[in-house]
Amino acid sequence: MTTVVNCPTCGKPVVWGPQAKFRPFCSERCKQIDIGAWAAEKYTIPADAPEDPSQDAPLDPTQR
Repeated sequence: MTTVVNCPTCGKPVVWGPQAKFRPFCSERCKQIDIGAWAAEKYTIPADAPEDPSQDAPLDPTQR
């Protein structure tokens, strides 16, 4: 059975196998567009803001 996925950049169907050199992308162009978006920080991973460490413990080890 052949697996077909959609290119994450343009949506074109891509056969998932050794013949698809740029999988999961359909082409070098789509691959470069995606890496450029990551480099430009267009994609983000949501996260909670870190807690303020100054509230937990003093920075001066003599005050512990």
